[in-house]
Amino acid sequence: MRDLKVKGLVFSVMIGFLLSCFLAFSAQPASKASGNKININTASAKELQELPRIGPNVAQRIIDFRKEHGKFKRIEEIMKVKGIGERTFERIKNLITVGAKAE
Repeated sequence: MRDLKVKGLVFSVMIGFLLSCFLAFSAQPASKASGNKININTASAKELQELPRIGPNVAQRIIDFRKEHGKFKRIEEIMKVKGIGERTFERIKNLITVGAKAE
């Protein structure tokens, strides 16, 4: 009976460890894992979707905004895009760039 409890405890610990590893890896976007920032002035919709909380619709709105208003001069300007508020910006600000010099 005691062996069964020990095996159950070991199994539970292993499942918890594997779950925490999975969550840690899935929470990191590819750009963060590779150390490269995504240039919001040149990124494709697919690249923009690597950012947390940026789905296909918001990615397309970023691209449309860029076409209509020109390049972003500062990363904070991305909050002018519908669907990107302060909370989303706080999550992505360390993952994005506007490049060397925006015109």
